[in-house]
Amino acid sequence: MKKAGVLSVAVAPLVSRAAEDPAAIQPVPVSSATAPDRRVTWIELFFDLVFVAAVAQVGGPLATHYSFPEFGRYAFLLVVIWWAWHGYAVYATRFDLDDRVERGATLLQMLAVVFMAANAEEGLDSVSSAGFAVAYAAMRIILVLRYLRAARRPGARRLAVEYAAGFGAAAAVWLLSSATPVPWRYALWATALSVDVGTAVVAARHTVSMPPHAAHLPERFGLFTLILLGEAIVAVMKGIQGQPEWSWPAAASAVSGVALVCAIWWAYFEGTNAAGHRHVRCREDSRRFTAWTYAHLPLYLGLALAGIGVERAVVAGGWQAVRGEEARLMALAVVLVGGALGVLGGVAVGRVPATAPVPEETLGERARRPWTPSTRPRSGVPAGSAHHHGAGGSPAGLRHRAYAPQVPRAHRRCAM
Repeated sequence: MKKAGVLSVAVAPLVSRAAEDPAAIQPVPVSSATAPDRRVTWIELFFDLVFVAAVAQVGGPLATHYSFPEFGRYAFLLVVIWWAWHGYAVYATRFDLDDRVERGATLLQMLAVVFMAANAEEGLDSVSSAGFAVAYAAMRIILVLRYLRAARRPGARRLAVEYAAGFGAAAAVWLLSSATPVPWRYALWATALSVDVGTAVVAARHTVSMPPHAAHLPERFGLFTLILLGEAIVAVMKGIQGQPEWSWPAAASAVSGVALVCAIWWAYFEGTNAAGHRHVRCREDSRRFTAWTYAHLPLYLGLALAGIGVERAVVAGGWQAVRGEEARLMALAVVLVGGALGVLGGVAVGRVPATAPVPEETLGERARRPWTPSTRPRSGVPAGSAHHHGAGGSPAGLRHRAYAPQVPRAHRRCAM
């Protein structure tokens, strides 16, 4: 718990600056969902690297005690850690700004993740778990400040305020839980996590008007998946190191374990193309996008279980030594990974044929453009028609391909 006190000192300057000098918080430009060449930045990669350490730290006790109670602890902590990563990733893909304030906020969130990991090895009823809650709350408070900064942009105000209000309320409950004894602490954790997730579910109605970047966010998810795949490989390596006397069954379990991880990599990146572009152009796309997002959670839990299961099989001398509870956990890992990959392969988000009348800009992007009489299409007239062209016959405003403006695109069905 004392570790979290240092974090509050680090966060204080950012909070005080926002309160004392509103001018220091400038409007954040909204990232275009169709902006070309949007790639993961170096600071985002650095941010993900911190989560490598966090995931490894949380999985340590599960490797020692491969049991259902320990898996329950690991699952809760991994969900919270992933949700912390997810919150930043969704914010960063919508609000593309790389200035000193944003970089400073990202570095402070990374510091919070370090404190989360440092307090994640002991049981959920320990003092360290209270420190974990404080560190997570600090990370969410920083994210709330970033959304308040983004709310100064008129086109993003409603979405940003909803996220800030929900995440702020959840952060307050997380802070309260740190001073609450067990078992009431568990009830507060459940409440806080429900508010966190509920906020994202409610705000999902803005996904069509302000969609995440179609290429950037899937790339972020792909990188986080590589983190879990790497942890599974590390687990196999530890099993090889822990094998006192090599035998054919032990060697076969090690080889099959590596082959399993490689097969999951192929299924994710090639078989299902889960890291491919995810365009959100209508409500059906939005629902598929939500399913695609949350299908990653069972995938990550199954990957962790599978990696540690292979490690224990190698140390024990082969798969024939994996019995009882350990065998059931390994079976659960296969079910989780298989089910998640099935969902990821079944949700084809934004698969629109080239002949479909799809605009290149979302309604939110169009609303944020300066309006002039020459750029506003008349009702019932396609934006690409002659009536919508300026002098010389070139489009004066939006770059559309046969879009009928009288039909709200949020209510159109996606072409498949």
